[in-house]
Amino acid sequence: MDYAAADRTHVWHPFTQQRTWTEAEPLVIASAEGNWLVDTGGRRYLDGVASLWCNVHGHRHPHIDAAVTAQLAQVAHSTLLGLTSTAAVEAAAALTAVAPTRLTRVFFSENGAAAVEVALKMAFGYWRNVGEASRRSFLALDEAYHGDTLGAVSVGGIDLFHAAYAPLLFECFRAPTNLPRRSLDALLGPMDATLSAHAHEICAVVIEPRCQGAAGMITFPDGYLRGVRELCDRYDVLMICDEVATGFGRTGTMFACDSEAVTPDLMTVGKGITGGYLPMSATFATEAVYESFLGDPAEGRQLFHGHTYSGNALAAAACIANLEVFRDEDTLAHAEVAAAAMAARLDTIAEHDQVVDVRRAGMMVGIELDARAGAPGAAAVCARVRDLGVILRPLGPVIVWMPPLSITLDEVELLADATEKAIGELV
Repeated sequence: MDYAAADRTHVWHPFTQQRTWTEAEPLVIASAEGNWLVDTGGRRYLDGVASLWCNVHGHRHPHIDAAVTAQLAQVAHSTLLGLTSTAAVEAAAALTAVAPTRLTRVFFSENGAAAVEVALKMAFGYWRNVGEASRRSFLALDEAYHGDTLGAVSVGGIDLFHAAYAPLLFECFRAPTNLPRRSLDALLGPMDATLSAHAHEICAVVIEPRCQGAAGMITFPDGYLRGVRELCDRYDVLMICDEVATGFGRTGTMFACDSEAVTPDLMTVGKGITGGYLPMSATFATEAVYESFLGDPAEGRQLFHGHTYSGNALAAAACIANLEVFRDEDTLAHAEVAAAAMAARLDTIAEHDQVVDVRRAGMMVGIELDARAGAPGAAAVCARVRDLGVILRPLGPVIVWMPPLSITLDEVELLADATEKAIGELV
């Protein structure tokens, strides 16, 4: 098959201007091994963005492969509507065992945006169920990204992605994040003021903990997460932490919330939940939120939300195996060493004239380039590093590093060398 021609004829790519796409020869991936992708011509590329931030332990990990294969011999899928399954139950138990304390309930979906939609409905439903139906709004952050379904877009805040859909969205309160001075007072003060005036209208505060990924890897100072939790407690509103991007070791702890010992009322996860193998996401809830939905069926208090593939058995098997690899291979310890090596190379890259800022939370890295006319763009750098055997994807003027946690120290050097060389060449 002529894959390039068939792609141009049939495939509509996400976040892609198709006219530009069809003018260039696409890179067609045929296989993968470890931290590397292989194209149809047999050329290998370091997976520098973990196949859009989801691969954790590398491709074709033998333990996860074996778990999915074994599950396939049992059952690939059965519904959670009116039934349960061994795989889904085991996955839920394994997830709650590593989640922040008090997050004891798991609702399965298939992608991060769906998990956010569920969290928004749970927060809205909680207040209705406890007799405070006036709480119908959310407080979200500027420059937020929570996915591309309409509820998730409503609490998002990136105009490039979201402005076109404004007529379809519900309004929410906003707290600023992209400030010249990102101190705790500057960040938390406006949130405090909004909650003081409008808590009686607000269901929940929605944040990406530690790092706003799609905004360009915007990091928060230590204490911010704890400060948001304290504000939510003070004004009696729920706290939703979107850990779709930050979860499963990306920021150095299993979940970003763990870095400040914070337990939100609701937490969403996705991407790394199956090690990057299969579509799955989850929304965690506390017992208090869960119990507010209990009652006689005639009361209509149940959560009216569901997905055909919720708790899919193959994805659940991959989820369980993913967590077992974290334990057996001490993945977080390895990632800490790799992140330190990345930080050392970033110190040098930050000195380049075209680099205006470098931001890092664990293994989530943003290298922001000078965006003035005539300066090399992040897209050009990411195109050039492909020639050097590395796959990267930009976010506006920001070069993103977000490799699998299993990246080796030699591979860190390749990632840094290719990035540094591409920036230098383009200047």
